[in-house]
Amino acid sequence: MAELVSFTVPTESDKTLLVWELSSGPTAEALHHSLFAVFSQFGLLFSVRVFPNAAVARPGFYAIIKFYSARDAHRAQKACDQKQLFQNSPVKVRLGTKHKAVQHQALALNSSQCQELANYYFGFNGWSKRIIKLQDLSDLEERANEDTVPPLQKQSLKFFCALEVVLPSYECRSPGAGMAEETLDDLEEGPLSFLMKRRTTQKLAIQKAVSDAFQKLLIVILGPGASTPLAWVAAPRSLRVSCPGCACWPHCFSLCGNRCGCWSRQLSLRSGPWTLPS
Repeated sequence: MAELVSFTVPTESDKTLLVWELSSGPTAEALHHSLFAVFSQFGLLFSVRVFPNAAVARPGFYAIIKFYSARDAHRAQKACDQKQLFQNSPVKVRLGTKHKAVQHQALALNSSQCQELANYYFGFNGWSKRIIKLQDLSDLEERANEDTVPPLQKQSLKFFCALEVVLPSYECRSPGAGMAEETLDDLEEGPLSFLMKRRTTQKLAIQKAVSDAFQKLLIVILGPGASTPLAWVAAPRSLRVSCPGCACWPHCFSLCGNRCGCWSRQLSLRSGPWTLPS
């Protein structure tokens, strides 16, 4: 069965592992390093958090580990539960508990997290960004004439960025836009500080646009039989299909269709949640 991976913060219980019976000898920082080294072998990790046991329990630690892929989390749980891993005593590993709670709006990954996820599935050279427009929306003409500026009104730097994330192997382009603003303090801003803030604001606008572009993409992972975990990339209006087991991959959607056994249906973006084609 295929699995959907979006560029949002993973909150699902089947992507969360609880690890306990961690010994009290190492520090929390050392345990974090050891846990990351072990569990990252099963897939890309979103976070590893280590906590001390409650005062009523015996000394030690427990950890909460979040994966981007539920399949990776299941594999890690089965492989690591009741194993010693990096300590002399076995640890316990369980999947998160499902709760019937109110569904919150998915939080977008930041630019760095989006790029990490893209590099993991697409490859470092498998995607790129192309800046279409980077516009300065700051209104700083009054800086030359301070008499025209109200004393309580602070000036600000503002930049708008429009770009697209390009996946050349999938013939897919995803647009994104972002805006960033930084308040200026004329009493403290010197020329160097002003230039640094200007550059930082530009960079932040680009980062927001990158994150926005990745929100329109969806990764679909095939089953264990596929030679690579990446199967499809969903663009805003259609789903590009590729077959890792086909000699003409990743162009089999346009060249050979079902002849190589790959799914050739398209997935339209609806107002509801993403679903796999039946």
